[in-house]
Amino acid sequence: MLKKILNVITHRAFIVAFLIILQIYFILSLVLDINDYYIYYYILSEILGILMAFYIIGGNSNPGYKIAWIVVLLIVPMLGIIIYLVFGGSQLGKHERKRLMEIYYREAKYARQDIEVMEKLKMENKDAFLQASYIQSWAHNYIYQNTQANYLKDGTDYFETLKENLKQAKKFIFMEFFIVKPGEMWSSILEILKEKVKEGVEVRFIYDDLGCIFSLPGKYYKELESYGIKACSFNKFVPFLRNRVNNRDHRKIVVIDGKVGFTGGINIADEYINKGSKFGYWKDNGIMLKGDAVWSLTIQFLAMWNYINKTDSNFLNYQNKEGEFYLDGYVAPYDDNPWDNEAVGENIYLNLISKAKKYIYITTPYLIIGNEMSTALQLAAKNGVEVKIITPGIPDKKIVNMVTKTYYEELIKAGVEIYEYTPGFIHSKTFIVDDEYVTVGTVNLDYRSLYLHFECGVWLYMSKMINDVKEDFLKTIDESQKVKIKKKKANYLYKLWMQILKAFAPLM
Repeated sequence: MLKKILNVITHRAFIVAFLIILQIYFILSLVLDINDYYIYYYILSEILGILMAFYIIGGNSNPGYKIAWIVVLLIVPMLGIIIYLVFGGSQLGKHERKRLMEIYYREAKYARQDIEVMEKLKMENKDAFLQASYIQSWAHNYIYQNTQANYLKDGTDYFETLKENLKQAKKFIFMEFFIVKPGEMWSSILEILKEKVKEGVEVRFIYDDLGCIFSLPGKYYKELESYGIKACSFNKFVPFLRNRVNNRDHRKIVVIDGKVGFTGGINIADEYINKGSKFGYWKDNGIMLKGDAVWSLTIQFLAMWNYINKTDSNFLNYQNKEGEFYLDGYVAPYDDNPWDNEAVGENIYLNLISKAKKYIYITTPYLIIGNEMSTALQLAAKNGVEVKIITPGIPDKKIVNMVTKTYYEELIKAGVEIYEYTPGFIHSKTFIVDDEYVTVGTVNLDYRSLYLHFECGVWLYMSKMINDVKEDFLKTIDESQKVKIKKKKANYLYKLWMQILKAFAPLM
C-alpha cells in the first residue's frame, strides 16, 4: 500500500498538478488576504469578470463554449479569470503566430492542387466539388486521385498492417500519436523502429506530452534518441500556469517512404488491440493510403515537426515520385488546428450532413455538440434522411458519457436513431453518406476535437473503401442496442443535474 502511495505522489502528473494547484492557491491567498479592503476586491473582481466576459463574447470560439466560460466567471469571477487564462484560451503570441503562418505558407508552396483533378470532379458531381473546394481553399489541403484507400476495421487489423509496412521501410518513417503506452503494441513497434534505424532508415517520432503524462516518463524522447530515433513531444506539460494547456496534438499519422500513410482513431496502447481493455471490446478503425495523397500526410507531419523543433526541414526530400497508378475515386487528407479560427473538422462534417440525400451513418465515442451540429443532424432527419449514430455502450469516462446522453432526447425526437455499442467502447470517428462519401480520422464529436485540438482525417468520394466502411457500420449496428426515450415521472433533481452537465459540456 505504501509503495502504491509513493508511486502516485512521485509521478510527474501528480507533481505537476500539485504545483499548479499550489500556484492558484498562492495567487488567491494574496487576493483574499485583504479583509480590510474586501469591498474594493469585490468591485475589482466584478469589473474584471465583466471585462473578461466581453472579451470572450468578442472572440471567435463556439457560442456554447463562450456561454460555459461566462457562467464560470459569473459564479467565481477572480478564480474564473485565472482558470480561463490557463485552460480556456488558445491564442498565440505575435511571434508564435508569425512562425506558424510561415510554416503554413511553406506547406502551400510544396503542395499544389492539380487543376485537372478539380475540373474532373466538377464535371462528375457539383456537390462533391463544392466540398472539395472548401477543403482546398479553407483547410489548405488538396484533392488527389491516383490513391488507393484501404479500410482497417479494428485495432488488430491496423496493428498487423502497420507492422508489415514498417518492416518494408527503406528511406524514412514518420510517426505522430496522441497516446503511447508501454505494452505489447508499443514494444513490437519500437523493436521494428530500432531495427530500421540500424538499417539506415531515418525515423522521426512525435507524441503529445499531456496525452502520455500517465504512460511515459518526462523527456521520454531522450530515450528514443538513444536508439537513434529522432523524437520530440508536443506542447510539453510544465508545472506553471500558462495558456494553451487545452491545445493538444490529437493526431495519429504514420508515413512510410512517402508511399504509404496511416491515420484513424488508433493510438499506440494495448487496449486498442484488445489486450487488457477495461471497457469491454474496444472498437476502433483506421485507414491506409497508397499513392499521391500520402504527400499530404507527409507535409502535415513535417509542418508539425518544424513547429515543435523550430527547424526548416526540406519537404521535397521526402516526396515519393515513384509508384503505381491507382484508380480509386478522390481522396483528401486534411488537418485542423485551433489557432487559425477555422473549424475545419466540424465544417467538413457539416458539409457532409447538408449534402446527404439518403443516409448519414456516424460512429463517435463522444456526442457533445454545439447548436450548429445538433440542428444540422435534426434537420437532416426531419427532411427524411436516415440518420444513425453509434456511441459506446461501456464508456471510458462516465461523466463525459452522462453529458453525451443529455443530447439523446432532442435528437431522437427529431428522428435521429442512436445506438449504443453493447460489447464495449467504440472509439472510431466515421461519417458515411449516401454510398458516395466517407471520412475517417481523429475528430470526435466534442468541443475539444472540434475547436481545441490538432486533428486530422481523410475525406473520400467514390472510393471502393466506402462499401467496406458501410459494411462494418451495419455489422456494428447489429451488435448495438437502439436507444429509446422512456416516459417516466419527472425527477426534477435529475433533470436539473443533466441541465447543469449540458451547460458545462463545452468545458469537458
